[in-house]
Order: sequence, then structure tokens, then C-alpha cells
Amino acid sequence: MTTEPLAAPAGGGTAAGAPPLHRRLLGRLVEANPAVVTVLSVFTALVFGGVLIDVTSTTVLHAWSAIGSHPGTALSLTVTTVTDAYGAILSGSILSPSVLGHAISSGSGWTQVFNPISETCVAATPLILAGVGVAIGFRTGVFNIGAQGQVIAGSIVALYVGFAVHLPIWIHLPLVVLGGAAGGAAAGLIPGILKARTGAHEVIVTIMLNYVFLNLLNYVLGGPPFQLPGQTNEISQKMLPTARMPHLFGSTLRVNLGFVIAIAMAALGSWFMNRTTLGFSFKVTGANPDAARTAGMSHAKVTIVAFAISGMLAGMAGMATLSGTNFFLSSGYGGTLGFNAITVALLGRNKPWGVVWASLLFAMLDVGGAAMQVRTGITLDLTSVIQATIIFFIATPMLVREIYRLRSTGQGALQLFTKGWSG
Repeated sequence: MTTEPLAAPAGGGTAAGAPPLHRRLLGRLVEANPAVVTVLSVFTALVFGGVLIDVTSTTVLHAWSAIGSHPGTALSLTVTTVTDAYGAILSGSILSPSVLGHAISSGSGWTQVFNPISETCVAATPLILAGVGVAIGFRTGVFNIGAQGQVIAGSIVALYVGFAVHLPIWIHLPLVVLGGAAGGAAAGLIPGILKARTGAHEVIVTIMLNYVFLNLLNYVLGGPPFQLPGQTNEISQKMLPTARMPHLFGSTLRVNLGFVIAIAMAALGSWFMNRTTLGFSFKVTGANPDAARTAGMSHAKVTIVAFAISGMLAGMAGMATLSGTNFFLSSGYGGTLGFNAITVALLGRNKPWGVVWASLLFAMLDVGGAAMQVRTGITLDLTSVIQATIIFFIATPMLVREIYRLRSTGQGALQLFTKGWSG
């Protein structure tokens, strides 16, 4: 009996028929998978932002009006204006090379070197906490847009614990954290129970609860025990020093323990969703509620617990800012934090570690945008346009796929797990 020689794999692949590593990596780069689409969405938004910078710059437009006589000047100004703007964002949010060089040569000024990244971490802290909470809700199939109200609820409870209780810091601070978590969880339980027990639409309920908690904040700030004594405006008492987050690198840098808590909760959220039975139930319920019911999973229980966890993390987001940097509440506290949490959850593909990176990106744009306005005169509103453009492309993966001619993965990898809002 003779043995036929093995045929060489086509295309220079391995003996098992798999293509070489470099070809597999190249193939991944031209696929419409979530990572590639996210990176290209950010890149496209930055390009779009660069175009806006140029078309709104009178200096650049004036140079282009004289392109016939000075073409080099127009092109140079076009590039320089954009690079200066984005350079100001990076140096204002991460690191300034000139400040670093001065610190190295003089041996002083290291606080200025690390201040930008410190401020970025401070801005990212509440986004991480609230974003992870919203992402867990999305993965479960519930569209929690009540994070804004849950932020306020957690802040109210944390504030009361922070100024009304007198204890050593090693007891007081954990109680403040627990107070913020409990307040947010209680606010999250309301839409969770209503949806699970009565079928109430979570979008309508959470929208209305945002206004309920916003007006509740105004009410409690209008008198004792919350209102600052001798004050007629809606401003609260300040948290006691024992209720404040300690700074991580000295009093001159504002980054504090809240950032560590945010990263820890993101890690815990990732472990919970990927390594626990209940987390698996969350994902199955979000992906296919009928299959979850068939498998014996309680849809009502999963919905209630998911809302409670989502609200808990949103409440901790309000607590982190209150205990870390602000130390008091005022009317309108929280701004648009709850709605920004939806943005970073979608940008992070509803995965905790994705939310961390998305939050850092948005914090960079916010912190760096202020530096850009000071140094270049370009309006801060441009960073909001860039953020909105990123989300636009994230939400339209088919558009990104067509722009860059990406191959379809054929696996539904771009699904955003936000079925709950549509009922």
C-alpha cells in the first residue's frame, strides 16, 4: 500500500490549513468587528472635528481665499490649526511635553506635569461608575435612562451620612460609600419592580423619575437639615472631613480614592457578568428572554436585580463626585452625568472594561477641551460635537462598514444589546 504525499496548504498556510498569523491579523483589521468599528468611529469623528476646526477658523478661511497666490500658506495653516487644537487637548488632559521637559531640567514643577492626567481621572470617575451600571442594564435587556435620578438619590443619602454622622474616617467613609450605593439602588428598584410586576415601560418610568428626584433635591435643599445654615439659596451643608475621599498623590492633585473605587467596581462588574450564574442569567435574558424563561430563569427577578445594581452604581457615581471633589450639593447637581453614562456605555459596547476606556476618552475630551479653548481660542462646544459624532458612528456600524469597505463578520457582532427600550 502506497501513501500519497500531503498536499501543501493553499496560500502558504500552516500544515493544518490555517493561514499565517500576519494574514489572520490583517483579516481581523478589515472585518466589521466591534473593536475595529469603535476605533474607526473615533478616528472618523476626529477627522470630522478637524474639518470643523478649519471651516470655523477665520484665519484658515482667509488663507484659503488667497490660495491662488499663497497655496503653501493655506495648506500649512489648515494642518497647523488642527494639530495645535488636538495637541492642546492631549497636553491639557494627559501630558504636556514642554511642562515635562521643564520639570526634568529644573527638578521642580512635577505637580503641573501630572495635573492633566489627574483631572482626567477625576472627570472619568463618575462616568465609569454610572456607565458600568447602565451597561449592565443594557446587557440585561432593560433600557435604564434613569441614571440621572439615581445619581441624585445616591448623592442625597451620601450627603446626609456625610454631615450628620460623626465617626472616625475608617468607619465614616465606608458608610458614605454604602449610603450612596443604597440610595441609588432604592431609586433603581422603583422602575425595576414596576416593570417586573406591572409591565410598566421602563423608559417612561425612568424619564419621569429623573424629574421626581431632581425636584426632590430642590425640596430637601430648601430647608433643614440639608440646607446650609444662614443660606437662603439651595445649597447644602458640607460633608465632614472624615467623609471625604483621601487624595492618592497629595493634596495638590485632585485624583482621589473614588477613582480606585470606580476601577474596582468595573472589575467586579466584569467578573459578575462573565463568571457568575446570575450574571449569565442577565446576559441570557437580555439576548433572548424566551430562551431564559424556558431555561427556568425568572425574568422578573433578573429585571429587579439588574435595575437595583444599575441604580446602585449610578448612586455611587454621585457619591464619588460629592465625596471626592465637591463636598456639597446644589440645585441641578449632577448635570448630564446620567445621560453621559448612556453614551459611554454604548461606546464601551456595554462591557465594563470598554466603559472604562470610553469614560477616559470622554474625560480627556472634556478636560482637554477646556485647555484647547484657553490656548487656541477654539470653542469648547467643539468637543461636544466630537463626542456626539463618535456616538453617531458607533450607533451606525453599517455606515462605518461602508465607508471603510469592511468585511461583514456574519456573527451579529455589532448588536448593542438595547432591546428593552422597544418593549
